[in-house]
Amino acid sequence: MTAKASFNQLYNEHYPRVFGLCRRLLNSVALAEDATQESFMRAYKKLSSYDPQKSFWPWIATIANNHCIDLLRKQNRLSKWLSDDAFDDEKRSLESIESNDQSPLDGLIDNENKTALTAVIDELPDKYRIPLTLAYFSDASYEQIANDLAISRNHVSVLILRAKQQLRLLISNGDIQL
Repeated sequence: MTAKASFNQLYNEHYPRVFGLCRRLLNSVALAEDATQESFMRAYKKLSSYDPQKSFWPWIATIANNHCIDLLRKQNRLSKWLSDDAFDDEKRSLESIESNDQSPLDGLIDNENKTALTAVIDELPDKYRIPLTLAYFSDASYEQIANDLAISRNHVSVLILRAKQQLRLLISNGDIQL
């Protein structure tokens, strides 16, 4: 099988997942389509650096993550919540957060209605949706997310915790029906 045919097979196999990741990060179908295509074009150009002994998904997901984050930075959508003031606000409010043994995200993922889950996540502000998506949909570590977003690991933890809290509130208030 030629390299081009192998890449076409990888493209067909991973396109839906990469598109879903880009759509969640960019919160736009049109932008996600373009970002997915660009991610695969970048992957094809760098195919010589891919190690076929390893899984393709983490490699292409990293390319897509980086491209989407670059797009968001260009749109200045991240600058507002990357400031130190935003982190201080989050840190101060961390003390008032009630803990719950069950993660709302774990409960939601188990739910069969993934369309409703996507709708709930899409309603989160970018500052919560992006780190949550990176952590749970592209399996990025908190350290990777911190590096990608140019924030501290603690800030990532706070943002993801707040995202989970908002998801829990949306579901418990009955605003969202799953």
